[in-house]
Amino acid sequence: MPERPETVDVDFIAPRHLAGGGDPAWITVPLHRACGWSHGHDPLMPRVILSSPDQKALLRLEPDPDGPWWTLHHAAGPGQPAWYASFGARTPVELIAAFTDALTDPTTTQAPSCDVLEPLLGAGWSPAYVANRFVSPDTTTVVERLDGGPWFATTTLSGGRPVWQARFGENTPAHLITAFTTALADPSPALRIDSSRSLPTRDPELITRTRREVPATEIASALEDRVRALTARRAPRSTPSPSTAPSPRPRRAR
Repeated sequence: MPERPETVDVDFIAPRHLAGGGDPAWITVPLHRACGWSHGHDPLMPRVILSSPDQKALLRLEPDPDGPWWTLHHAAGPGQPAWYASFGARTPVELIAAFTDALTDPTTTQAPSCDVLEPLLGAGWSPAYVANRFVSPDTTTVVERLDGGPWFATTTLSGGRPVWQARFGENTPAHLITAFTTALADPSPALRIDSSRSLPTRDPELITRTRREVPATEIASALEDRVRALTARRAPRSTPSPSTAPSPRPRRAR
């Protein structure tokens, strides 16, 4: 009798902005293995520091009870001033990954005119009677821009209890913030293994938590599949060779 494949209990949580932080490796491993970001190694410090191949971007993951756990600083470039982004500890990794995926995508060009709020509007978020301020359907999350300066995405629970906050400096490229808001508006649930300790709330009026048994091999391969997909973006595209025109037929002599 064949053995039953090993399974893992996985929680599918919606909305994703209340799913908890998730596994940091979803961000750090692809940056290193698929995008060529280098990392330092200090076993005595509980932190990860990754730098981009051109040394212009630096990502720090550092447990800080009084500040953001994730910070990304990008140096100035031609026509682009320096900028930064930061994310709290409970910011879902799927949202941060959308931001870093857009940053490292070699096929993407900046689109300064793109609308950061458009993905939210399409997902049913509501304007909050203030310019550049939208609120999620469950009213727990607000995305806003302050006086033409930095952008903020903030999730709180009843009584103003903070869950997480993402900040984007005023010079952060708009297409990167739009990648973040697109992921934030995505109705797909976030997957978490044993989420009982990581969920910011279990209020059934705010979250839907569905537990399923998933093959362990599928869970183990998810990160590898993500690395392969991001690596493929950097592969040179083969160009078809020009077709050879047929030789003209010789004319028959009369």
